Amino acid sequence: MAGGQERVLRRRIKSIDATKKITRAMELIAATRVVKAQERAWAARPYAQEITAVITDLVKAGAAKDHPLLRRNDDAKTVCLVVVTSDRGLCGAYNSSVIRLAERELKERRAEGLNVSLVVIGRKAETYFRFRGYAMDATISGVTDRPTYDHARQVAQAFRSRYADGELASVALVYTAYRSAGVQEAVIRRFLPLNVEGGSGHDGPTADLEYEPSPTGILNSLLPRYVESRVFSALLDASASEHAARQRAMKAATDNAEELKINLTRQMNRARQDAITTEIMEIVGGAEALKADKVGDEELLPSLLVPEHLFAQKLDATDPAHSAH
Repeated sequence: MAGGQERVLRRRIKSIDATKKITRAMELIAATRVVKAQERAWAARPYAQEITAVITDLVKAGAAKDHPLLRRNDDAKTVCLVVVTSDRGLCGAYNSSVIRLAERELKERRAEGLNVSLVVIGRKAETYFRFRGYAMDATISGVTDRPTYDHARQVAQAFRSRYADGELASVALVYTAYRSAGVQEAVIRRFLPLNVEGGSGHDGPTADLEYEPSPTGILNSLLPRYVESRVFSALLDASASEHAARQRAMKAATDNAEELKINLTRQMNRARQDAITTEIMEIVGGAEALKADKVGDEELLPSLLVPEHLFAQKLDATDPAHSAH
């Protein structure tokens, strides 16, 4: 039985070792990708900040504030949630954190008597909401691994025209903001209607600018790009957060596999020692039994070998004729 247990443990150790090689490879791949994704996310932030500052200056310069993307649709009874998750798993609590936050926001809006329009990015959120019977107005996949500006434009088209037509009261992004390699946070950011009246975005004095052809014309051209840049920045943050989460998850899996391998190796060695001890005890017990049998035979043999003269005397003593004579 000990030998059978040893074979089972050996197979488990071999399987865990193969799994550990896979998780280690995935960890290294994620570590390489997170660096590139982090650089892209940080490189896109200055553009979003500058376009926000330009739009703020345009509004202050008298650009039309009744633009469809600036006005509030108070009569609308539908809010839009853009949920950004990954297409693949094996990244810890990355997807579940975003989905829980989005579902909580969805239930709160429904409790307020509002309808919720879901725009879902990533197969994980799509599978989750479809399984629970939530209606989704748009689903987009194949984006979060390496998002491009075309992907951001595709996502923005799913809700921008609807908001401009007055169908949506607000649009909010639910995604994972990338703070650092060790810190990522699931957040909800509302960006429609646009709130650009709180300052120019620059510290210190600002210059008086002249706009050609007009502030309103420039604003009409920049606002769609502003929406796309906000979506693009969120996609880049989500991508960097996904790779960072996968790297941590795979490192934890590799460490756990190594610890489990060590424990199983100890159990296998203990089972092997028990098997060897049992065999030694059986051999020693068999040898002692053979030795005891040999000693018993040697004690019995002298009683069987009687000398001839004693045997003859014994016969004479028992012979009736000899006794009568």
